[in-house]
Amino acid sequence: MPETWKGKTRGGTFGYMFFIYMIRCLGITAAYGFLSLVVLYFIPFAPKATASTWQYARNRLKYGRAKAAGLLLKNYYRLGQILIDKVAIGNGMADKYHFEFENYQAFLNVLNGNTGVIMIGAHVGNWEIGAPFFDEYGKKINNVMFDAEHERIKEILEKNASTRDYKIIPVNEDNLTHVFRITEALERKEYVCFQGDRYLNKEKLLSSPFMGKEAEFPMGPFLLASKMRVPVVFYFAMREAKKNYRFHFFIAEAVVHTKEKRAEQALLEQYTQTLEKIVRQYPEQWFNYYPFWA
Repeated sequence: MPETWKGKTRGGTFGYMFFIYMIRCLGITAAYGFLSLVVLYFIPFAPKATASTWQYARNRLKYGRAKAAGLLLKNYYRLGQILIDKVAIGNGMADKYHFEFENYQAFLNVLNGNTGVIMIGAHVGNWEIGAPFFDEYGKKINNVMFDAEHERIKEILEKNASTRDYKIIPVNEDNLTHVFRITEALERKEYVCFQGDRYLNKEKLLSSPFMGKEAEFPMGPFLLASKMRVPVVFYFAMREAKKNYRFHFFIAEAVVHTKEKRAEQALLEQYTQTLEKIVRQYPEQWFNYYPFWA
């Protein structure tokens, strides 16, 4: 079994605040420039993250040493860019970015249906970047988050952003309050968003082939989606060149239990196939910094 994610995203409050003030005082381009120095710092001083990304490049992408080293640099730099973009857009600089949408009308048709919707993303790209651009739809988004994921950093980002349209449903392992809140949101015909690629509970897992090797994923989002019988959308917001973001929406096919395969397993396999397509298209935007594969 692979080492589980610890429930925290790497980063310190000083670093976040530094970039927030740099963006405000010197602009986005200056922040990108300084980011190059930060990348060089992280490679030796974040050894576990560096080792995980190196193994991902070498073993899953099958890169040679030189190409793997290049991906390592690109990966940290892209993560920093995405953080800068999140802060910039939250501070009213959305007009400096360009946004494109794949399969958008089909996605809106699902949102306009007479049911709630479950959206499942991953720690690739920048899922949060899209919330302000869904207009009235954004106010019906409920994002399911682990409590432990650096509350202080989220507080800083929220205080230094002009808006946060979506709502948060915190997950606490000690009780099931989040399950009731998720169910209530779906009954209100709202949208519930999960990240389907990280777990804390090793007892509630599903496995599926992913990037050439079996990997384990949290059972919860896929089990809930199969039982609630609401539409499911796989959603990824990926950064491209020149401050461009491309939103990818994949409408999942309906699943049912069979003798060969349970519904949640069938849904997971749809998800992993879709996620693999995205990761191979944007390999530098894989942001799971721990041993993901067994």
